[in-house]
Amino acid sequence: MFGRRRRREVENDEITEPTVTEDETADEVGPFDSDSAPDDDVRRLDLGSMRVPTPAGVEARMQTDDKGNVRQITLIHDNSAVQIGVFAAPRTEDIWEEVREEINASVAKQGGKTEEIEGDFGTELLVRATGPKGTVASRFVGIDGPRWFLRAVFQGAMALEPTASPLLNDCVRGVVVERGNQAMPVLEALPLKLPANMAEQAKAKLAAERGGAATNATATGGMNGSNSAAARGAGAGAKRKPSPKPKRR
Repeated sequence: MFGRRRRREVENDEITEPTVTEDETADEVGPFDSDSAPDDDVRRLDLGSMRVPTPAGVEARMQTDDKGNVRQITLIHDNSAVQIGVFAAPRTEDIWEEVREEINASVAKQGGKTEEIEGDFGTELLVRATGPKGTVASRFVGIDGPRWFLRAVFQGAMALEPTASPLLNDCVRGVVVERGNQAMPVLEALPLKLPANMAEQAKAKLAAERGGAATNATATGGMNGSNSAAARGAGAGAKRKPSPKPKRR
């Protein structure tokens, strides 16, 4: 349904390929695996493992580290937004149902509520969580592909009204996933990197910010060297909590 490379069907221990009619092929929509991506003129932001449509009127915001690795991408249009992530998945089974169960358990533990609904992307999960600003809704969409899993989280108006921004729906459907052949733990995020020109701009900006911070620290140390040294010592002794290990299959 979502344009992924069709999985093989196993019948009586024999592997057979399902019959695909011309009409079925014409009706396929994305997200797409790179092996079956359409030859179209859609403008996409190339992040390596994922190419994301960025049509006029849609703003793309990314969180990156100092090496140019993309941690999160969010598309914004009007008063709606969608966060898109792509992860490694098993070769022989879908995992969206299992992921929904994990989200349900996590939300319930935090006092929120979930509801499974049927939408344009199949079974979706509507989440309502209570925070400092009251109850906030978000709508989770999961799409199983060949060895990859795409998760889209709609926020703002589109959380409760899927037709609020058809443009963002089109963006999700137009994503092309480049899975690669590397072995990865299930649900580990596929590596995403900024395009070369954007990475250089981000690196230059980070260097400028660090240069300004170093100048300020030197000036502060000149006025009160002991306090500055104490602050550096405290920072050096701080430890980060290790990231949880992903489960493997």
